[in-house]
Amino acid sequence: MDHSPIKPEQVQQLSPASWAYLGDAVYELYIRHFYLIPPKRSQLYHQLVVSQVRAETQARHLRSLEPYLSTAELEVVRRGRNAAVKGPKRIDQQTYQLATSLETLVGYLYLTDPERLSQLFAQLDLNSES
Repeated sequence: MDHSPIKPEQVQQLSPASWAYLGDAVYELYIRHFYLIPPKRSQLYHQLVVSQVRAETQARHLRSLEPYLSTAELEVVRRGRNAAVKGPKRIDQQTYQLATSLETLVGYLYLTDPERLSQLFAQLDLNSES
């Protein structure tokens, strides 16, 4: 498998939906890694991860990060929000848009600035109740 870096111009050619698609996986992997230590039963791993990858929690995390985001990052968030057309019926449209915006930002930073992504992940309060 070829894992060569994507060039900046290629990243810009991707749609916000593509960034969100990647960001969804990267965000969940980060959450799984966060809860890995200390070891837990599979059921507890699952409960903890599901509580963090829910759209409502992702929306809350995005709101908590907004004060730390640069103008360029806020633009990526805006593009992600606008790309979120219709979500599941169980959540309202605004929550879905915010969650998709977070995933868009995560995917974009994963491709362009992993160090910055790590800084933002460190700002998340993953120990509080959802």
